[in-house]
Amino acid sequence: MNANNTNKPSQTDWERLARMNDEEIDYSDIPPLTDEFFRKATLFAPSQRAVILDLDVFEWVEQQGKNPQTTVNAIIRTQMKRQTRQKKKLMRMPS
Repeated sequence: MNANNTNKPSQTDWERLARMNDEEIDYSDIPPLTDEFFRKATLFAPSQRAVILDLDVFEWVEQQGKNPQTTVNAIIRTQMKRQTRQKKKLMRMPS
């Protein structure tokens, strides 16, 4: 979708669609989902998640002058690596 087609009114009769039951839907232009389809299918799961930040934290991140997502990711990754190194170091210490 782009800016050229987002302002056009839909020609879909949404009320008629809402009243339709499954038997009234025309699937003739859609191939059936066979067992072979599912055997070949690949599960796609998003690799990103959203995080809600306090407003003051987000404003500070924005003031850093870079992309806020990149900045937050770098800060968290640095802390993650630091903690991972500390845990490995503690596991090597004799008791």
